[in-house]
Amino acid sequence: MEMRVATFALSDQMITAALRTQSIMANEQIQESSGVTSEDFAGYGSDTQSIVNLQVSVTRAQTYIDAATQADSKVQVMYSAVGSVSTLITNLRSQLTAATTGSSTDTASLISSAQDMLQEMGSILNTQYDGQYVFSGASTSTAPVNLTGFDSGTGSLSTANTSYYQGDDEIASVRVADDQSVDYGVTADNSAFEQVMRVLRYIANSTSLSSSDISSALNLASSALDATSIVQSKLSDASSQIESASSQQTDYKNYASTLGSDLTSVDVAAVTAQLSTYQSQLEASYAAISKIDSMSLASYLK
Repeated sequence: MEMRVATFALSDQMITAALRTQSIMANEQIQESSGVTSEDFAGYGSDTQSIVNLQVSVTRAQTYIDAATQADSKVQVMYSAVGSVSTLITNLRSQLTAATTGSSTDTASLISSAQDMLQEMGSILNTQYDGQYVFSGASTSTAPVNLTGFDSGTGSLSTANTSYYQGDDEIASVRVADDQSVDYGVTADNSAFEQVMRVLRYIANSTSLSSSDISSALNLASSALDATSIVQSKLSDASSQIESASSQQTDYKNYASTLGSDLTSVDVAAVTAQLSTYQSQLEASYAAISKIDSMSLASYLK
């Protein structure tokens, strides 16, 4: 049926309103299915910059969390390795104490054990995590301990010797916040480890040990054990700092994520209710348009 000139303006207005309602419904249907106000930043108006800043903050916090997690895992591996060193040096002290009696059997057993312990110590300090040597400083692809040459000759109980060390002097650290870094690295030439290596080398390469040698070795072993405990304590402290910082970053990330979600998300239930209302309006509009289009003077006069 053709539209009459008299009803054109009113019908056009109602069609325009219906199309506008359809556009609103289409947008809200997208919101209902996605759960967010807009699929791009253009739909957020003045909130856009705040949303972008929050998303950047969340990403940065996650980066710090990941770095902290990786570093803390390395610290745990190092802590365990240092614990093995403590166990080793404790066993050495026990055997040194037993050898103070001057028994040739005890002395021979001590020397044999020290040879095995020296190899074990080298293996402990060559510990790897995720394919990287944890006691090599920044030279993580290089095994920090090479016993070739070091395990020959007794050396001196009173003179430090780190010739076994192949790494560098870089101390590992991790950035856990914009304004906080935590140093956690320990290198295999650390004084505690050097003392262990020194006393083991001396005993392992001796053919016999005097009571004076055993006494001096026992003193050095005791000093090494104390120093090793300090290293382990520092690792524990570093782990606590890293875990605390990671926890703070996690809290901040959750907070920023919630704020961002508040700015971008929609109340799906409310949108669904609005869609129902718009649907009713749209149906009424089309019914009215159809009624207007069917009006004529003849039908009005009947």
